[in-house]
Amino acid sequence: MGLQELVQQAINGLSLGSTYALLALGLAMVFSIMGLINFAHGDLLVVGGYTIWALREWAVPWVLVLPLTLAATTLAAVAMERIAFRPLRGADQTTLLLTSFAVSFFLENAFGIGVSVRPQGIEMPDWTANVINVGEFSVPLLQIATAAITFACLAALGIFLKRSLLGISMRAAAEDFSTTRLMGVSADRVIVSAFAISGLLAGVATLLHIARAASVDPTAGLNPMIKAFIAVIIGGLGNLSGAVAGGFLLGFIEVILQAILPQSALPFRDAVALVLLIAILLARPQGLLGRRQAAS
Repeated sequence: MGLQELVQQAINGLSLGSTYALLALGLAMVFSIMGLINFAHGDLLVVGGYTIWALREWAVPWVLVLPLTLAATTLAAVAMERIAFRPLRGADQTTLLLTSFAVSFFLENAFGIGVSVRPQGIEMPDWTANVINVGEFSVPLLQIATAAITFACLAALGIFLKRSLLGISMRAAAEDFSTTRLMGVSADRVIVSAFAISGLLAGVATLLHIARAASVDPTAGLNPMIKAFIAVIIGGLGNLSGAVAGGFLLGFIEVILQAILPQSALPFRDAVALVLLIAILLARPQGLLGRRQAAS
């Protein structure tokens, strides 16, 4: 692989990893506070995708589609917490996990019955197909926008968590939720904020994903959700920075394997990627940025 192709694949990996990183960050945020891996999180991408599809079917301009999509995924995440998870707060992790599967199953079937099980095409703006030529490199404008938007979101979230009172409360809750509650921090406020932010991040991921796929179907969030879960495990459960690092690493691995594997081996790309990631976990069981547990 020459330098030009290597740089090109690195750009591709950065773009693909951006979606994984945003979804993984939302997953990790909820897990760090509640200890819950919300497998319905990927269905927020479906909610956002169908929101885009419906709005464009009604000829709503893109300048309104963008904020309405973010609002839809944020409200959907808050509704998940209020309807499905809040009544079960304090239940064991198995119950919460099964609840997340039930929510996912409900949403997928609701869209399948209410709309269609077939993919619905979404017409994207013309600029998403534009390419920028820089010397010998040709970079799709959409990939540049994807990386820029992702890093902007990560920077904004970092500032929020470090500078705002609510953000500091969420970080404290992620470290020790019981002690944080004893200090007067509202559990409901922290948890619903974590779900809302995870929904907002899922909305951004939806826009980036739909811009590439240009279609949505009831199971569109399944594969990105699995990849985001893998990214969270690789980065270290509950570690927000690790989730982001895991998302980008997974994106880079997938793109590089796509470029170097022979055509006959491409169907096994995901399997090869998982073997490589398992090797990483064998070397660092706590994840890339997770803290090693002290021996009892």
